[in-house]
Amino acid sequence: MNKPTISFEYFPPKNEKLAQTLWDSVPKLAAFDPSFMTVTYGAGGSTRDNTIDVATQMHEKTGIPIATHLTYINTPRKELYALADHLWEKGIKHIIALRGDMPKDLNWPLDPDADYFQYTSHFVAALKARQDFEISVGCYPEKHPDAPSLDKDIEALMKKIDAGADRAITQFFFDNNLYYDFLEACAKMDIKAPICPGLLPIHDFSSMLRFASTCQTTVPDWLVEKFDAVKDNEQDAKKLATELLIRQSEDLIKNGVNHLHFYTLNKCAITDEVCSALGYQAKAA
Repeated sequence: MNKPTISFEYFPPKNEKLAQTLWDSVPKLAAFDPSFMTVTYGAGGSTRDNTIDVATQMHEKTGIPIATHLTYINTPRKELYALADHLWEKGIKHIIALRGDMPKDLNWPLDPDADYFQYTSHFVAALKARQDFEISVGCYPEKHPDAPSLDKDIEALMKKIDAGADRAITQFFFDNNLYYDFLEACAKMDIKAPICPGLLPIHDFSSMLRFASTCQTTVPDWLVEKFDAVKDNEQDAKKLATELLIRQSEDLIKNGVNHLHFYTLNKCAITDEVCSALGYQAKAA
């Protein structure tokens, strides 16, 4: 059985200590020869320049294709076109096209405004028309928090794919059955583009719980119980997180998944061990 392709996500560091962690991690995981690596974009474009700088450096240091997140909320179309052109000129030809977090002074759905994009599908179509970008979009196996229902959320995903998106990458999940059910529901809507599972190494259980609450991701009771049993032992917690992610990934591979996307949180240890356990060979530096 062929192994799935893999990819890794990073975020722009906010200080020198976090920068050191990032640049220690990038070459170690790049050695696994991922299909691409991605760099996130802060809320409201707050890390825009840093995102582009980090993405450019990653590409130069590793030679691996890099994708940057690009969000359209609260940013005029003309500014987004200029950013897209700049990314293309920098050799960044893969965009993760997202709406972005809603500012507190706005509500979803947005009021029509010719100077701004209203829907991600429109944004995707415009980016594709601008340049021949490879485009990934997000999706939520348990629905986006702002979506009125899972069916409506899948309908929105269908529109993003029809607009030209090459793949969707899911929000993280811990119960693979949620992902399989989501794939089945998407297939019924005749969505044929790859829907890649997004996987989260649990570096800090408390932080993960806060993140999961924000994006309304289910954290199963059994997972809470397992981490509660090792809460006073950092090494045991890391070992547990690694074992669980290996097991989750193995099940996805057994069920025919063609690509695994890891949300590294800029740390390489768990993801490194998981990829090695799955049989990926890291190239020598």
